[in-house]
Amino acid sequence: MKRLVTELYIRDNCHPFKAGLIMCIQIPMWIFISMALRNFSFNTSGSPTDELVHTQLQNGGTLWFPDLTMPDSTWILPVILGSVNLLLVEMFALRTVELSRFQKYITIFLRVFSVVMIPLSASLPSGMVFYWVSSSFVGLTHNLFLRSPTVRRLFRLPRTKMDSDTPYKDLLAAFVAKYIRRK
Repeated sequence: MKRLVTELYIRDNCHPFKAGLIMCIQIPMWIFISMALRNFSFNTSGSPTDELVHTQLQNGGTLWFPDLTMPDSTWILPVILGSVNLLLVEMFALRTVELSRFQKYITIFLRVFSVVMIPLSASLPSGMVFYWVSSSFVGLTHNLFLRSPTVRRLFRLPRTKMDSDTPYKDLLAAFVAKYIRRK
């Protein structure tokens, strides 16, 4: 069995380490950037460079959050963050393949985490929350982008049995069937 699995890894060029490698880089980078934004927002070191960045963050906001060092008092950014993250989780949960017990537990945990992030992020500097919203939105865009048959052909991504010619209609139909027409 081990030999067959190894041959499949070689044939399909899909060793599990490759998928994990991205997370080993992306998660620490996300943490370090978040911590740096927090430190700049609170100006903890007092150095001239940090003071300059702190001043830029205070004046660099836009729309309803003009000061990136202060929490979003309207809660718009935290709600957007929770919604986008919840949408990502639901897109995974709406796959046509049956989820394993472990995947179901992870999905429930991520749903709860997405909702809990709303009040937590409401007390953090808007700069951090804006970064998190941007990061989540890029993840959502990538997820939707890579479902497109045109994009998959353009980048020569091989078809799988889960691929559809109408992925967005299928996703909407699965959402409606699961949440709106629930009986």
